[in-house]
This record gives sequence, structure tokens and C-alpha cells, in this order.
Amino acid sequence: MTAPSTAARLSASRRDAAPDLSPPVLTRAVSLTAAGPALWRVIDRPGRVIGHLQVMTAGADTRYRARRFHAASGRFRELGEFWAADDAIDCLRFSR
Repeated sequence: MTAPSTAARLSASRRDAAPDLSPPVLTRAVSLTAAGPALWRVIDRPGRVIGHLQVMTAGADTRYRARRFHAASGRFRELGEFWAADDAIDCLRFSR
């Protein structure tokens, strides 16, 4: 039995008014912890926070925003919006 992908797990929240707050099942080298409503902290294997995954819903559509904190400005920077959670996580992983 294989675990559902991150995108499949997060896309289940499309049917609900509020995104699912249980951690998605991941098959990659990161883990997610809840950071707020519709916001997940993305953590790599050594335990470093590499960014945030924000789930945005508009009607039946769900988008995933990759965000990273920029210490010099004290703000979050938007890295992009994606149709799949896996793509947003890959953006965080490979843009370091």
C-alpha cells in the first residue's frame, strides 16, 4: 500500500470550506508542521525550516504558495504559487 502524495492529501481540502489541518503524508525529504490556519512550516531532514506552504482556496480551486522568511528585511518573500503542493515544496527545496 502506498501513501498518497502531498498534493493528493492537500487537495482533499478542496471539498471543505477550510483546509484540512492534519499533516499531509509526505514521500520526500521534508516534513510539515502546522504554523497556522492553512499554513504549514516546511522542515528539511536536518530540522531546518526552509519555508512555509500556504494553502489558498477560491471557490473550488486550491493553490499552494511557497514563502520564505528574509531575515534582512524581516518579511516573508513569495517564491511562487502552484497548482500542486509538491511543486511548491520543490520550489522551497531547490531555491536555497
